[in-house]
Amino acid sequence: MTMRMPGGPSLPRALRMPNMPRVLRMPGGTRVLSGARGVLRAAVCATVLAALVGATVSPAVPASPAAPASAGSPAPARAARAEVPAGVTAGVAVFDRRTGTFTEQLNPGGRFRSASVVKLLIALDLLWGRSPDTLPAADRARMDSMLRGSDDSAASTFWAANGGGAIVDRMVARLGLTDTARPPATHPGYWGYTALSARDTVTVYRYILDTAPAAVRDHLMTALRGSTRCATDGYDQHFGIPGSFERPWAVKQGWSGFSSGGCTTTANATARTGTGTQASEVSGAADVDLTRPALHTTGVVGAGDRTIVAVLTLHPAGTAYGRAHTDIGRLTRSLNVPGATRPSGTWVGTWGSGVRVRSGTTTASGALTTLPAGAEVLVGCQRRGQQVSVPPYTNDWWAYLPQYGGYMTNVYLSAPENQVPGVPVC
Repeated sequence: MTMRMPGGPSLPRALRMPNMPRVLRMPGGTRVLSGARGVLRAAVCATVLAALVGATVSPAVPASPAAPASAGSPAPARAARAEVPAGVTAGVAVFDRRTGTFTEQLNPGGRFRSASVVKLLIALDLLWGRSPDTLPAADRARMDSMLRGSDDSAASTFWAANGGGAIVDRMVARLGLTDTARPPATHPGYWGYTALSARDTVTVYRYILDTAPAAVRDHLMTALRGSTRCATDGYDQHFGIPGSFERPWAVKQGWSGFSSGGCTTTANATARTGTGTQASEVSGAADVDLTRPALHTTGVVGAGDRTIVAVLTLHPAGTAYGRAHTDIGRLTRSLNVPGATRPSGTWVGTWGSGVRVRSGTTTASGALTTLPAGAEVLVGCQRRGQQVSVPPYTNDWWAYLPQYGGYMTNVYLSAPENQVPGVPVC
């Protein structure tokens, strides 16, 4: 039997969620799960739930020593402090433009498939030798959608019109990129299979900020500052940098190999031409993994665009988007990012799918978005509102999520009590 929260998702009736309270507040009173039977029931149900949501919390593993800096780097890499979750492969580069030094480097030259980060190169190639205001109106609108909402159809249009892999070849030569390469010959139309590294990503941003004509710089950075929470394909793209630091920031994110990404209940889960295909369909360069799910966060953080951050990640096959969303967030928050302001609040895990963030503390309040299933959220404060029942749980507390500007019922927070300990009342 399943139960549906008003305006929310359906889920199995009698599952006990990980870290959910032993004291269950029911409409007719309070039931206490204690003793061996209660502990066993909690353990069994937690195991079942983990299989359903496809997400388990993994301890961080020590970061490996940083690779040598690329030629021309202002300073050698020091030992990285990046906390990489278990099972995740990462390439990290953090560059402080004020001091001209890297504050973090972990596998900076490692080559990853770019996913949508290559859209930076597509845009730069389109604007090479011209001002944005000389573009036809349709192309200018298409480029803005490609950068703000990560519009795949726009990228595919430019890719086909401007030479495909030749775009990458031109930008490698123009910017002096060392690890970037066009997609493998087996997949020439898959711009998301372009090889890219964290250090080359830093080079791209340094060109935009320090060398590109002012009109090009301003146009591109305005678009990246206007990154929308929901991408055009229905994925929540405010992970990593946007989730870890307060504005000002500007980002270009990338994802490939996931089945759904929150934001809307009707998200298009089908892989687009440029982003990827199922693992069984690909065969490319031996040194670029085209199969594992990829999630990348890149951009600049702080006043004056002080620090460039590039975090490229691969996740175990079958990883849910919410799990990867959480892992890249934890990794990004562990980094030394000069000039960054970290948001206040408490990070709390969630469970369930299709969980809505609403404008108020009732299920009748307008839905602002949906959360990626199982993603961690930053809770700023909490208040009482409408009582919500998802048997066997009942809760009238609601959490305010400052990064979403709305509320979610505490029923779907993985917390030990109905009221999250240590979180203030709104």
